[in-house]
Amino acid sequence: MKSNKSAVRYAKALLELALEHNKVELIEADILQLLKVAHETHDFQVFLNSPLINIDKKIAVVKQIFPDFNQTTADFLALVTNNGRESVMIDMAKQFIVQLKSHRGIVPITIISAQQLEDSTKQSILSKISGSITGTPEITEEIDATLIGGFIVRMGDHQIDASVASQLQRLKQQFV
Repeated sequence: MKSNKSAVRYAKALLELALEHNKVELIEADILQLLKVAHETHDFQVFLNSPLINIDKKIAVVKQIFPDFNQTTADFLALVTNNGRESVMIDMAKQFIVQLKSHRGIVPITIISAQQLEDSTKQSILSKISGSITGTPEITEEIDATLIGGFIVRMGDHQIDASVASQLQRLKQQFV
């Protein structure tokens, strides 16, 4: 939890810096590249977390991996590393994207269903939750066959569970 708080603080500071210098798109592209490398290469996170590698070496390697990064992004990542917080760099990057979407008024919505939903069903779900959304919805769909049927909608900290699996679980609890 403590590392998540520092990741959020660093992400907020980076977003404020990007807004202040009118480099939001450049820094966003850099952060997306950082996340792509972290997702594709598990060794990158291991490298960042290693206490055996000194700070100067980490900064040099990050600059070597990302030579095209904007100077503001490179300097910020060096600052994070100099402060001994390189282990939260990936979480900070994820939080930056979350905060940037929030700043732009984009509301991420995840719809999880047992099978691919028809467009009419998705539109029906969106129309029912549109009253609680302030902004532009960004829909992500996931398939989870364990739901048996129905769906789960996640919006930030809120979740609407209309899955058959959870209804069966509630019935089971009532009988027990």
